[in-house]
Amino acid sequence: MRPPSLTTRRVAAVSVSLVLAAGAAACGPEDNDAKSSGGDSTPHKGGTLTVLNSNPQQDFDPARLYTSGGGNVPSLVFRTLTTRNRENGAAGAEVVPDLATDTGRPNKDATVWTYTLKAGLKYEDGTAITSADIKYGIERSFAPELSGGAPYLRDWLVGAADYQGPYKDKKGLAAIETPDARTIVFHLNKPEGEFPYLATQTQFTPVPKAKDTGTKYEEHPVSSGPYKVVTNQNDGEHLVLERNTYWSTSTDAERKAYPDRIDVKSGLDSSVINQRLSASQGADTAAVTTDTNLGPAELAKVTGDKELAARVGTGHFGYTNYIAFNPTVKPFNNVKVRQAISYAIDRSSVVNAAGGSALAESATTFLPNQKSFGYEPYDLFPAGATGNAAKAKELLKEAGHPNGLTVTLTHSNAKDFETSPEIATAIQDALKKAGITVKLQGLEDNNYSDTIHSVKTEPGFFLAHWGADWPSGGPFLAPIFDGRQIVRDGANFNTGLLNDTSVNDEIDAINKLTDLDAAAKRWGALDKKIGEQALTVPLFHPVYKRLYGKDIKNVVISDWTGVLDISQVAVK
Repeated sequence: MRPPSLTTRRVAAVSVSLVLAAGAAACGPEDNDAKSSGGDSTPHKGGTLTVLNSNPQQDFDPARLYTSGGGNVPSLVFRTLTTRNRENGAAGAEVVPDLATDTGRPNKDATVWTYTLKAGLKYEDGTAITSADIKYGIERSFAPELSGGAPYLRDWLVGAADYQGPYKDKKGLAAIETPDARTIVFHLNKPEGEFPYLATQTQFTPVPKAKDTGTKYEEHPVSSGPYKVVTNQNDGEHLVLERNTYWSTSTDAERKAYPDRIDVKSGLDSSVINQRLSASQGADTAAVTTDTNLGPAELAKVTGDKELAARVGTGHFGYTNYIAFNPTVKPFNNVKVRQAISYAIDRSSVVNAAGGSALAESATTFLPNQKSFGYEPYDLFPAGATGNAAKAKELLKEAGHPNGLTVTLTHSNAKDFETSPEIATAIQDALKKAGITVKLQGLEDNNYSDTIHSVKTEPGFFLAHWGADWPSGGPFLAPIFDGRQIVRDGANFNTGLLNDTSVNDEIDAINKLTDLDAAAKRWGALDKKIGEQALTVPLFHPVYKRLYGKDIKNVVISDWTGVLDISQVAVK
């Protein structure tokens, strides 16, 4: 997943729009059921769930959304071949069947994947969902006017690189076969053992061709999930969902769909959202947010109030904030300089600048410390809690800088507690102790993103972050360290411009594995191998703290998203 600052579609995830994780055992409240103001805590069907968000749910078309695991609000309307397991913590990072009977059946080298649809699947109008509808839904995601979704299908499917969608090319994609109404087969360019994760993306949502209205489809997409759209105002600023009576729990083990109605109100200021959730009055007693965290000051207030503290959901998402080096820029072409900075970092001060230990967990690995990513604990340049200035000075001397040196750190001026001035200043103070004078270059957010993601303008020393498209090491390491993904004339994310054949070959080898546990171990080992080159300095993983209303029950927060899953919430 690209950093949230690049696109609001990535919820991802993160408010993953931020995603988009840190603890080895991320979870929701101590008890799965949210504490209420009294009475029965058992979740029941009925009532209206209110969702208060900052970012509008724009482009509510499965082709245009960039969401993993089906997304949060989108997952109420759009079902996919596979989805995320709707459980707390690490169990929620697993991929499970959704419309399909299993997570997919690969051929020997994982270049062909076959799925069978469950029997009895229906749209909101009662018509049957077929494999041809899923094929068409994927094909329309290639149409230029419906762009915005994940790019993997264009890269992975045979003959898809130049496909322009069914509006221009009615022949469709030969790489997707539908031999009968319940079978769909995908032919890939190369082995992809993580195809089941990709099949959670909303591009795998079935779309009936006869009901496709092109760019207007987002106004009333045909539901395959437990809810249908009855209102969509101002491009997702106000969404109202009501029950799809043709959805059945017999074909959907994941979504609980307790409320009768879901009212999504967006475009709200984050402080207003937290004030309303804190007060929890009227309709807001049954309200949640899927994209607004508590800030440091708000969290301090909440922590001192026992009742409010009981209404905070804690989550972790696969996300790392780090320092990036461009080794083509002096003095960062010298690995000893990069190592010196790694030793000099004071992670305690960085964590404090990010809001404190309740909102950030220090990191010494690039991969988030979750099992699904293949996390292998290592600390190649141990700085301790407050930095190792003596070791840093020793390395600087070896690098030819016995009297220290002066460098420029580029950061964003956005107040995001990630790549912002607070973090940059903490780094500046720590490096000063090691004899490194840091000049700060703050850029406005859009300029910052454009600058650091262009090979032509990338600075030598800057703050960056990365979130996972799904909970695995693949989409975390490959975009940042696979040399074949360096983009010379566009948005580039391989910040260290690494093109190491052994790294590229290992990425290919792991991608062939369909045993995801075995793959995870290999991703962890590769993370450590890459870390030895000191192309990044991992700083911290964010922790998400979000309030919910008094009457909210059945809070589930998985390591896949790190945020409350509204498909599980009850309000009665």
